[in-house]
Parts: sequence; structure tokens; C-alpha cells
Amino acid sequence: MTLWWWFPMVLAASAFMTGALRRYALAYGLMDFPIDRSSHSQPTPRGGGAAIAVAFLVTVAALALFDRVPSDVAGAILGPGTVAALVGFLDDHKSLTSRWRLLSHFVAATGALSCLGGLPPIEAVGVSFDLGWLGDALAVIYLVWLLNLYNFMDGIDGVAGLEAMTVCCGASVLLMLHTPPVGEEWILPGLLAMSAFGFLIWNWPPARIFMGDSGSGFLGLAMGILSIQAAWLGSELWWSWVVLLGVFVVDATTTLLCRLWRGERPDTAHHDHAYQHAARCLGAHLPVTITVGAINVVWLLPLAWLVATGRLDGLLGVLIAYLPLVLLAVRFKAGLPQTARYL
Repeated sequence: MTLWWWFPMVLAASAFMTGALRRYALAYGLMDFPIDRSSHSQPTPRGGGAAIAVAFLVTVAALALFDRVPSDVAGAILGPGTVAALVGFLDDHKSLTSRWRLLSHFVAATGALSCLGGLPPIEAVGVSFDLGWLGDALAVIYLVWLLNLYNFMDGIDGVAGLEAMTVCCGASVLLMLHTPPVGEEWILPGLLAMSAFGFLIWNWPPARIFMGDSGSGFLGLAMGILSIQAAWLGSELWWSWVVLLGVFVVDATTTLLCRLWRGERPDTAHHDHAYQHAARCLGAHLPVTITVGAINVVWLLPLAWLVATGRLDGLLGVLIAYLPLVLLAVRFKAGLPQTARYL
């Protein structure tokens, strides 16, 4: 079987399982009811993101059996990814304490990094930085932050699924076109994009099911793992991943820093992200979700291509990519309460 057949198969499997999870959620009362900080107004089934995790994990395992995925990469995804998805699934059913969630996140991130062989030297401004154990520690924090920020950013219909689909498609294309060739490394981000696409069919505004922690945490961790795998192929490829993830990284990080500055606890639930303010300002989820996808394709992907092809330094590319995103986050009052007035 050629690799291309896996793409429609993963998409179909993810879409089918999402529909099955919706029926399961309706039957067993696994619903997300609107509260003061909610961005939705109708009770909606949740936990559909588990389909993304299952479709992708099963596919990675099958490809590993056929020797189409390196064993270290398969190990980094299968074990830690299963931990992240299971913890999220349990949290969707019965909220876990933040302490146990965070502990499981660090265990998963540490296991994934160990399978990948740690963080490789990263080049910036023409200098290669090999940070050793400090780099590994920072890489674990990086993975944990991506896992959590993806959870934070899954707050309106379609946005998390479209972010995963556009970012992973972009990363897959950059790997496919990379010179010198990097083999079949492009397939995993492409398959993760198809897993997200299958779910997005059900989550597109107005959503018929929500992703839940089982999907959002898994996606954040999986994309972080794939970005570090790319770093072993070339530092410029890791920087291109960081560029592509810009919308979610900037919004979540700006919001967190602003809330910490205001004395808020980081583990307290809220609806103060820039994209949530934007959805309230516009009175709908769809324009914000489409805008996120458009930014990824029109602004971030070309910059990521310049970085991946060596035409632009990685660190400089990130700074250029992130500057207007920071301005947008400030414009839409990231980290400020709902009563804040817009600029």
C-alpha cells in the first residue's frame, strides 16, 4: 500500500470515530453546559478529540510495523501520546486536579524527549547552541507548554482543529520540499492533519461536538514531538514549526503573562484569550476561526518556508512572524477581563 492511501483512511477513521463519540456523549450525558465563561450558548457533547488521538496513534503503530516510521519517533509518539490522551479523556469525564494533570504532562514530555534522544543543537543568528542537559530541560518545558496552551486555545468552534490541520499540512509540505531530501518524514504531520480534519468536520461552526482535553492536549504534545523530530533533521525545520505555531503560542503566552502580572492564578479557568475577546466582539466564532486559518496560510507559512529553505534566519523569522500577532493580541485585550474595552 502506498503512503498516500493512508491519508483518506485516517481522515475517514477520525470522522467515523468522532461521530461515534458524539453518540456516546449524548447517551451518557457527557455534555458541556454553558456557564458564565463559556463561548457557547447550547449544551454540546464533548470529548470528540479522542478520535484524533486514536486515529493517529493506531496509524503510527501500523506504519512502525511496516518500518515506515523510525522506532525512536514511534516510541516518542505512542507511549507519551497515549498518556496525554488517556489523562485528557479521564479529565473530560471527571475533572482531575491540576497537580496530577501537570505531573502526567511532565512524565509524557520527559518520556517523549528521551525517545528522541534529547534536544539537538539549535542554530540561531549563525551560531549553533548545544545546551546539553539545560536544553533537554527547556525542551521538556516546551512540550508541556505546547500541551497546555493547546488546551487553553480550544475555546471556540473549529479553531483548534483548523489550527492543527493548517500547521501540520504546512509542516508536511516544508518537509516534502526540503533540500537535501529528508525521506518520508513528511508523512507524520500530514497524517496528524488528516486526523484533525476528520474531527473538524463535526466541530466546524456551529460545532456538533467539542474536542475536550483528550484531543487538545494530545495535539499540543504531538506537534511538539514532531517539531523536535524535525530539529534533528535540521535546525531550520524546528524554527519553521515555531513560526507555524505562532497564533496559538502568542495568544496563549501573552494571556498567561498578562494574567500573572495581574496576580491571577495560572490554573484558574477563564475566557480572557484574545481569540475569545475577538469572538465576543464579532458576535460569532466562524470569522475568528477562518481568520486564524488565513493567518497560518497567508502570513506564517510563507515565512516558515523562508526559514526552512535557509533564506531567513530562524530566530529572525520568528520575531518577524510574531510581532504583528503580539499587536493583535494586545488589540483584542489578551489576558484582560471581559469588561476591558477594545482599542
